[in-house]
Amino acid sequence: MIESLLVANRGEIARRIIRTAKRLGIRAIAVHSEADADLPFVVEADEAVCVGPANPAQSYRNVEAILAAAKATGAQAIHPGYGFLSENADFARTVGAAGLIWVGPGADAITAMGDKINARNLMAAAGVPVAPGTTEPAADLAAAVAAATEIGYPVMVKAAAGGGGMGMGVAADEAALRTEYDQVRAFAERMFGDGSVLIERYFPRVRHVEVQILGLADGRVVALGERECSVQRRNQKLVEESPSPAVSPELRARFLAAAVRAGEAVGYRNAGTVECLLDPATQEFFFLEMNTRLQVEHPVTELVYGVDLVEEQLRVAAGLPPTFDPDALTPRGHAVELRINAEDPKRFLPGPGVIRTWVEPTGEGVRVDSGYVAGNTVTPFYDSLLAKLVVTGADRAEALARARTAVADFELAGPKNNLPFFVELLANEEFVSGDYDTGIVGRMR
Repeated sequence: MIESLLVANRGEIARRIIRTAKRLGIRAIAVHSEADADLPFVVEADEAVCVGPANPAQSYRNVEAILAAAKATGAQAIHPGYGFLSENADFARTVGAAGLIWVGPGADAITAMGDKINARNLMAAAGVPVAPGTTEPAADLAAAVAAATEIGYPVMVKAAAGGGGMGMGVAADEAALRTEYDQVRAFAERMFGDGSVLIERYFPRVRHVEVQILGLADGRVVALGERECSVQRRNQKLVEESPSPAVSPELRARFLAAAVRAGEAVGYRNAGTVECLLDPATQEFFFLEMNTRLQVEHPVTELVYGVDLVEEQLRVAAGLPPTFDPDALTPRGHAVELRINAEDPKRFLPGPGVIRTWVEPTGEGVRVDSGYVAGNTVTPFYDSLLAKLVVTGADRAEALARARTAVADFELAGPKNNLPFFVELLANEEFVSGDYDTGIVGRMR
């Protein structure tokens, strides 16, 4: 097993990775910005190195500073978490070239899946269903209009190099497409350094369902069930649950088989997620993208399948077999994750500030993965995620009941937060019924 691990991330995911590393007897090394010096992940690590100022480009995305920290501390491996450099193929290659172990998929897989058009084409060739759309970038507005006319309106306009719900727009007709194309292209060039745009069929009522995969050290790819991720604002997830209330056993078998094919098509190793759109009317699903990293919502899979995905990542990176029998994966119960964010619960605008009160809920079936404690300052430099409140139950009804109690028991004062939204959601008839889609938050507002 790996003996020393540098965690190239911050907040709750850094703390989460450090927890598993220390349980396994691995020396855990944190890197942090000047703004994060007092956060729990820094305090709990065996060693910590400041890698720059608050600006992520000068700290958490500063490759030279992170590699220097790894060298100075004698780190054997680097875990990138999610976000920042986690899906940067060049960084993965640089880590390997420096003689360090990269805890993630190979750089070639990251590259293959990093471009949405290339990924769509690879998946189609592998027999994974893809939505009607362009097989190459729409080079200009005229090409985008021609593609949309062939596909049929409404269409989704997407940045080919985008991710995390960013760089996307919906066009119901040609006039809207002309506006969205220019906006998405400009955003993509500014944010991703790549203005390539794809046009894809837009489904007005759709569910977002993803499959957790794990590429094992022996070359096999296994699927650890699906997660429902349809409660979203601005195409970004707020709630995840497993299993999905929309997926039957027959549909689940098709989902998991397609996800395994997707992983095998790129020789996938380590943890990843195959994201899909599900048309609830026809029970057809389509490949959306592959996230070549650990997902924010991985705890719901861990609790339903009884595995520690971070430990499995470390074992794959070290060339070791998994702790579980790949042929005997059995889900048990139901898990729901609520993303507690520092944001206005009505408009979901960021709300940084000093945390005056922070008391996490406890009780049977309750898990909290948090990045902060009372007295910490939530700064405007990073993602607004404060904690992940994860609850389990023997079935969905019990999990939701426990979620209501846990939300009520979570004491949080200081920055704006979205706990009131979850009170509303957990009482919403549409959500409670399980028959909801990606438009649910808009209908609640």
